[in-house]
Amino acid sequence: MGLKGGPTQDEVMAVSLAKLKIRPGDRVADVGCGTGKVAIAASKIAEHVYAIDKRSEAIACARGEAAAVGAGNIEFFEGDAVDILPGIGRLDAAFVGGSRRLPEVLALLADAVQGRIVVNAVMVGTLSEAIASMQRLGIFVEAVHLQVSRSAEIAGGVMFKPINPVYVIVGGSGCS
Repeated sequence: MGLKGGPTQDEVMAVSLAKLKIRPGDRVADVGCGTGKVAIAASKIAEHVYAIDKRSEAIACARGEAAAVGAGNIEFFEGDAVDILPGIGRLDAAFVGGSRRLPEVLALLADAVQGRIVVNAVMVGTLSEAIASMQRLGIFVEAVHLQVSRSAEIAGGVMFKPINPVYVIVGGSGCS
């Protein structure tokens, strides 16, 4: 899985999925799906997941990963999310793992999503853009700075090695 950006870290995915509040029967979009890790996790709860990525290698990887675990309720779309999202219709939740055309993607999702929208960002500029866009759209709920460290062996003992921080930006309707 040599995709740029790599798969979402398990701990970050756990927080992001909790913030999405996916329920059985939901229709969920994974924008910038990459390896498909979030789409596959969401598919275990949601009725249908739409996985979108502009990179053909990402779609191929995500399709392979989904097939390997039998996640048959994921529909894959290769292309620009701004072009694809209008054709999907109503959604209950959306995860955004990419930052390409973020203000436009968030504007489309603000109209389509009945529940929560979660954006993961590693760059401060993307964090700022996501918050500003959500505030402009009147859907900003909160931003979480997530710092995870994992144990590693050192000199016969254990230390913790930090993983780069991730920002989890949450938007959606007030009643979600």
